[in-house]
Amino acid sequence: MPATKPSFLHRLRTALVQWIDADYCPEGAAKMRQEPDRVDWVRVAPFVVLHLGCFGAIWTGWSPFAVGLAVVLYFARMFAVTGIYHRYFSHKTYSTSRAGQFLLALWGATTVQRGPLWWAYHHRHHHQHSDEETDAHSPHVHGFLWSHIGWITSRRNFPTDYSKVKDLAKYPELVWLNRFDIVVPLLFAGSMYALGAVLQSFAPGLGTSGPQLLVWGFFISTTALFHGTSCINSMAHIMGRRRFQTDDDSRNSFLLSLICLGEGWHNNHHRYQSATRNGFYWWEIDPTYYGLKLLSWTGLIWGLKAVPKSVLDEGAGKRVPSPPAFNKVVRSSGPR
Repeated sequence: MPATKPSFLHRLRTALVQWIDADYCPEGAAKMRQEPDRVDWVRVAPFVVLHLGCFGAIWTGWSPFAVGLAVVLYFARMFAVTGIYHRYFSHKTYSTSRAGQFLLALWGATTVQRGPLWWAYHHRHHHQHSDEETDAHSPHVHGFLWSHIGWITSRRNFPTDYSKVKDLAKYPELVWLNRFDIVVPLLFAGSMYALGAVLQSFAPGLGTSGPQLLVWGFFISTTALFHGTSCINSMAHIMGRRRFQTDDDSRNSFLLSLICLGEGWHNNHHRYQSATRNGFYWWEIDPTYYGLKLLSWTGLIWGLKAVPKSVLDEGAGKRVPSPPAFNKVVRSSGPR
């Protein structure tokens, strides 16, 4: 008998359970990854709420402390995205202990960008198929808006393919964090509210409150963090210059490096992924690398990997044109 399409209620129930258990896939994760791209509005409802929560500032107002905290948390958690989720979990550009790895994963989980294994799986897949049809967030294949925000709303991109991150999946504590990826964000949001309530009682001169820090420290800062990170997906393959000839259209951008703490040196990174630093040359500002260097002095991490001299010599003073395949944007067929 031909397979029947799951009912609306079945899909609704699945999406609701996945809010709590990200690994819940009754039809199988492999089958879900074969589905066509489409937005699952129930599953991404928390993502929508995250954006709507920013409007809470209309009622809570603002204070210098709340705005300052939002900025500090943006950069502290951008470092967690770039230095931890990207340069450690995705590429293993430095080493740490098992306990240190778990602490780094907890820090990364506060970014509200899913679990460390999900993040690493998708990023490794991106490098294997960069700007190809199967690259989930290539602006050349899927268009700017889909590469920036659409891809994360599609059911096919929800499951983690643990077979692609076997080096990480052997640690049950990481798998747990990845599976229940809502836990740390909820605790983080609660801590923002609690901090604001405490300061309202014991430091009223700061002019803040629980609801205000929840809005600025969690909703606004996290939303800005998401879009800052997404700029690498949507813009780092269409904006900037190319130093190295790679098989994709990755580019270097000073502006994106300021927004994303050094991740804008994207063409460098696609040329040599194993280096801890993305800014290969001293004049390429890379705050994430500076932070990791400082962190290595504490002993929490070690073994930061350098850029080979041969790669530095190859790219010194050179710019290369875009490959002919990228002279125009090619969009795939299908609804977006």
